[in-house]
This record gives sequence, C-alpha cells and structure tokens, in this order.
Amino acid sequence: MTETPAGPQRVAVVINPVKAEADAARDAIIIACRKGGFPDPVFFETEADDPGFSMTRRAMEKGFDLVLAAGGDGTVRSVAEVLTGHDTPLGLLPLGTGNLLARNLGADLGDPHRNVDIALFGEERAIDMATFRTELADGSVQDHAFCVMGGAGFDAQIMTDTKDELKRLVGWAAYGEAGVRHLFAAPRWARFRIDDGEWQSRRVRSVMAANCGILTAGMVLVPQAKINDGVLDIVVMSPRSTLEWALMAAKVVFRQRRDLPVIEFFAAKKVRVEFHEPIESQVDGDGTGLITAFESQILPGVLSVRVPPSQAD
Repeated sequence: MTETPAGPQRVAVVINPVKAEADAARDAIIIACRKGGFPDPVFFETEADDPGFSMTRRAMEKGFDLVLAAGGDGTVRSVAEVLTGHDTPLGLLPLGTGNLLARNLGADLGDPHRNVDIALFGEERAIDMATFRTELADGSVQDHAFCVMGGAGFDAQIMTDTKDELKRLVGWAAYGEAGVRHLFAAPRWARFRIDDGEWQSRRVRSVMAANCGILTAGMVLVPQAKINDGVLDIVVMSPRSTLEWALMAAKVVFRQRRDLPVIEFFAAKKVRVEFHEPIESQVDGDGTGLITAFESQILPGVLSVRVPPSQAD
C-alpha cells in the first residue's frame, strides 16, 4: 500500500461514451476534481475497435498522474493492461454490467459519487495481474492480460452469447439466460499442467485461471482467491448431469465448503491447458475467439489501484 500523493493531480479518464451513465460520470469527475483543487480532467473516449489500449498509452505519453477507467470490464482490463508495471495508478469508475474488478475491490456499485471520490482520493494498493496467451484454431497466437479471470468453455460461451439488449434491460441476470442455453452442451477433452507438474486429462465444461474469485451478484466462485497473493487459482469444471450442475451451483451460491468431484481447484504460478478441439475463450468477460490452448501466468503486484480505505491493506 502507498499513500495518495499530496497536491494537485493531472487526471486522465478513459471513458466508454456509449454507456448510459457516461455523461453523468463526466460531470461527477469534473466536479470532484475542481473540489479537490485539481486541473480539469482530460477525457479519452474508447472506440468500437479499441476499448482503451491506445487511449491509455496516449495518457501515459502525456504524463498524467492518474488514469481513471470509466466503463465496463473491457475498458477496465484494457487500461489495466497498459498500466501494468508502471507507477501510474488506476482509478475505477464502474459503468458496466459485470464490474468484476470493482466488485473484488469492495466498490459500492450503487454509489457512483463515492466511486469517483475513491478513484481520485483513495488509497493505493498493489494487486496482481495475469497473462493469458491463446493459441487459435488457425495456428496464430494472441497475448492478453486479465485482472479477474480468463478461461475457456462454459464461462466463455456465456460471455460471448449474452445479448447486449438483454443486459441493458435486466443487468447481470442476462448472463443466466445465456447460461441456460449452454447448460447441456457436450463436454470437451482437455489436458492441463500446473506449473511444471505432470499432465492431467479431463472431459471438461470449463477451465479457468482466476486472479480473484467474486463474480456478478456477489457470487464467490473461488473462495480462496486473493488479488494480491501472487497465486493463480485454477478452476476445472466437469458437471454432466442436472444434479451435478445443481450441486455445483449450490456450492457457489451458498459458499459451501464441501468438496465436489465436478469442480476442482489448483493453486499455481502458471498453467497450460490444451483442448482436443477448438473451444470458446474469454478474458474478464470479453470473448477472445476459438482456441486450441491457453497459457496463463501470475504477475505479482504489478498494478497500482485506488481503493477504499477498508481494502488498502
């Protein structure tokens, strides 16, 4: 943890202008900066084909003291990836449906003005990030990074197929509709290796690498995951029947401690997963295409984030 620098800060805001709350967010940030004695913030709008990468790089080149990500998980991940390994802190102003990183850092999603205050004046906390290298069906390789989790299978099918219009109408509950449509898809053969250990094979519905464990609606998928422990938590899901899905859902929703054979957890510094046939993939809720393999590695303490005082330690 580091203290917020004293004195005026030059604030850049990478903002998704299509979000319903974007205009209100602009006003709140400007007012808070003026109350804090800061120069007016500079806004960099994301675009359909760039959720924030080039905008954050421009902000870094111009020497801003703080970069705020105002948008959904895609905007946050893009800004965080560029800031990884730098001293410039990230401030969060969640405007999306999932808001996964903000949830894991204790943000009050119902109080946008408090979130602005935390982003501008909160404590700084070093958190982990993780790499996510995918091998696509055409043989090409893509490199990503994530704040919360990356994976392939059922989780990616949900994220890819959730309807945007339904998300606008019912929020996070839209993911449930997509989940039902993919509930009984056929499992896929996969093999995985934790760190440099032996290969293990399973018929799986999903394999995920997690940096932290809270999902939408406050559900906890990985109770043991911590965002600054230098550990990657691997989740292997293999339910096949309605009963097994129900048991696994109950474990997640009610935070049951009982172990289930259909959901396994492993702790790792890195993991490699290979699939028998191409499968959907995602990082922090953004689809990354059909892949045949992925590798993920933890990056301890590489990102500085503004957090509430309760999360500073």
